[in-house]
Amino acid sequence: MRLNKDIKIMLNIIGREYEMAELQRLKESKSPELVAVYGRRRVGKTFLVREFFKNQFAFYHTGVSPLEVSGKQLVKRQLEEFFVSLRDYGLRDAVCPASWPEAFRLLRRLLEQLPADGKHVVFLDELPWMDTPRSGFITAFEHFWNGWASSRPELLFIVCGSATSWIKDNLINNKGGLYGRITYELKLAPFSLHECEAFYKDKGIELDRYDIVQSYMAIGGIPYYMNYFRQGLSLAQNIDRLFFVANAPLRAEFDRLFRSLFGNAEESATIVRLLASRRFGFTRKEISEKTGIASGGTLSKTLAALVNSDFVMPFSPIGEGREVYYKLIDNFCLFYLNFVEGKNITDEQYWQHSVMSPSLSAWQGFAFEEVCFSHSRQIKGALGISGVQTQLSSLIIPKDDSGAGTQIDLIIDRADRVINLCEIKFTNKEFVIDSDYEQKLRYRVARVRELTKDKKNIHLILITTYGLHYNPYSGRIQKTVVMDDLFAPVR
Repeated sequence: MRLNKDIKIMLNIIGREYEMAELQRLKESKSPELVAVYGRRRVGKTFLVREFFKNQFAFYHTGVSPLEVSGKQLVKRQLEEFFVSLRDYGLRDAVCPASWPEAFRLLRRLLEQLPADGKHVVFLDELPWMDTPRSGFITAFEHFWNGWASSRPELLFIVCGSATSWIKDNLINNKGGLYGRITYELKLAPFSLHECEAFYKDKGIELDRYDIVQSYMAIGGIPYYMNYFRQGLSLAQNIDRLFFVANAPLRAEFDRLFRSLFGNAEESATIVRLLASRRFGFTRKEISEKTGIASGGTLSKTLAALVNSDFVMPFSPIGEGREVYYKLIDNFCLFYLNFVEGKNITDEQYWQHSVMSPSLSAWQGFAFEEVCFSHSRQIKGALGISGVQTQLSSLIIPKDDSGAGTQIDLIIDRADRVINLCEIKFTNKEFVIDSDYEQKLRYRVARVRELTKDKKNIHLILITTYGLHYNPYSGRIQKTVVMDDLFAPVR
């Protein structure tokens, strides 16, 4: 479904065309709708809903952060703030509820005053924060929806939260009273490079595509972080401003991020720190051994939460059967753990002074790999295989008798009997293959064929910024994907 052009003109939203089209469809629905909107913190969920509906809500409330208050006082505070919102939207002649069942009865009373025609939008933001221990929140919400709201075709009830695992466990995959009650789920992903380019242009920030890719390496496609960029500053100046000047706005973001998203923030952060130490990732067994977290339900739940929140990607290396590795893919975390945490940098122009350093060049190499992983759909489009079923992975090739070993950055295992071995290179000019590198490519193809014992054809693909310099050795590459291909919109 495409968004009506007249509606789009009225909105101040960059990208998100698919999401807005779905919200418009739900707004026009003749049935009661219970919609879950979720995604990583700072990805723009609240902004999307508020801006799309222009704050024209029948009721809107945001839960109180558990970082502000805790214990029994938190339950009391949640109910008090909920009551304030009820009064703001017109509830009169009521007292502050002492429990969630009372609170939802008051919400019902407020909504029953509305006309039965049209669509009335209710928006509960940061819903997971309201579900404090032993508060009975979920049971009360189940009773409210099943006993009354689900029979009201005029209701579009939107619940939102950054704690993705909570949304999935308690709403989408609920096995109790809310089983099958979510009528639509909308997961908001970080911006693509295409959307980042549109965002910077809208803000009047002049960055070419080479710099936009580097900004993506540092902060990903997170609109909240991108909004800190300022006109008239270079990319390096903006990075310094975000991370390295006094009181830099993202200097403490890593801790805030994990404390706000995960109940077991320390264990989640410990796993992420471990995964940041090896580009290829670790198996579950290795994670347990290296972190000291027992390989049981707690580890499973923590890994699932990290995967659901788009921090970590599980994959099975080609040729290794069912062995699952976990790889850190969040660009902000990778940047922060490489350059900020524990570094005690006092140079407020650190990034400007580091643009030619070896450490920056090394970081660019593996950070560009993560950009490519997150733009696999664009890569498939450039290869002309958008409709082909594929599986993404990486591969570390162990040393052979000669002492040689290697790593394949990205492997696209295709259902049409082709394996694409992708060489990923971030350079400021055309990539050149010399005789030595051509021999390495031959070796990699031979070892992959040996390890996988697969009858598929193996094609070498180069993914790079400015393309391939053609010479006697470049024929080894079957196809080249360039930086501009990564900026393609995906319908």
